Amino acid sequence: MTESFRRDGEYPQGHEQSPYSESPQQNHPTASTPVDSAWPPPPAYRPAEPVGVAPGTTVWPGGGNGDGGDGGEPTSRFAAFGAEPPAAGPVVGEQPRKKRMRGPFGLLAAVAIAAAAVGGGTAYAFQELTGSDAATASSSTSTTVVPSAKKGTVAGVAEAVSPSIVEVNATLTSGSSTGSGVILTSDGEILTNNHVISGASSVKVRTSDGTSYTAEVVGTDAKKDLALLKLKNASGLKAATLGDSDGVKVGDDVVAIGSPEGLTGTVTSGIVSALDRDVTVSTGEESQGQQGGGDQWPFEYGGQQFNGDTGSSTTTYKALQTDASLNPGNSGGALIDMNGNIIGINSAMYSAGSDSSSSSSSAGSVGLGFAIPINTVKADLDSLRAGGSDS
Repeated sequence: MTESFRRDGEYPQGHEQSPYSESPQQNHPTASTPVDSAWPPPPAYRPAEPVGVAPGTTVWPGGGNGDGGDGGEPTSRFAAFGAEPPAAGPVVGEQPRKKRMRGPFGLLAAVAIAAAAVGGGTAYAFQELTGSDAATASSSTSTTVVPSAKKGTVAGVAEAVSPSIVEVNATLTSGSSTGSGVILTSDGEILTNNHVISGASSVKVRTSDGTSYTAEVVGTDAKKDLALLKLKNASGLKAATLGDSDGVKVGDDVVAIGSPEGLTGTVTSGIVSALDRDVTVSTGEESQGQQGGGDQWPFEYGGQQFNGDTGSSTTTYKALQTDASLNPGNSGGALIDMNGNIIGINSAMYSAGSDSSSSSSSAGSVGLGFAIPINTVKADLDSLRAGGSDS
């Protein structure tokens, strides 16, 4: 819409009035919108007047005399700066719509900045509100088995993992052996220590609900002190989740579950005390099994022998050290991180109170418990399923 005014920007003192006047009478035939209460009141001062130029164009010069306001073509300076009319005037044209178009983009930019600033906190809040178990609470694994409501608690770990731990009873020619095992598959693959079942004529396995199964030995690896069993006619068992022992750090909280002294499902807790300990155990049948009432399996660490003589046939492996309480019967059981993932298979433990050569002052827990890292186990599973390295 084009409006023409006097060149000098002045309004006559007669009947013609400024479009910013409050008078209800306007003498400009091109003004299509009357001034009423829907529009803001005019400013206290007289703004610069629009200058009519080429048909269909209105520019807003900065000065009262208006460069380029003599009816000629608008200059590039006016094209750049003349597109923003005063907000209070009724002759606004299309500019308010352009201003509104910029609004959503500004809002989106603000939202993007805010999201970047609080993105980490938002992700954590979303996980907590939705109960997502995809995030981790420890360095050892990216999978969480423990429910969110009990995450990081010993009770939560015990509740989640205990159904996946079994008691292993082996009948030997010279007695019996009791240990623990970890369920690998729902149809009854069980992982335990080789020294628990070595030389056994028969093996029985009891699950956490008290069900007893007959088991056969699938494969053994005496050099890594591992054995794989298979339960007969088993189904619907709860398999454990194997973690990543390479991510374990000294000081990580851990839980041990097993059957010490035949007490099925015993839970203890502690921390990872050290990594990569060289532990030597016997591979000979003469030293295997928990004989009679309470002898422990011998092992060697740091040049010293514990729980008896390891014999002439031995093997050494790198182990995780833990101060979680381990006792005879824990061998083959699980060392678990606080997400409920198996990070090791308990294999050797020492209690000074059971050593006849120790004095009474040394009795009690000395914090010597060792577990085979679960990554060592995972690397050996295919071999065990094929009969093991001892076959």
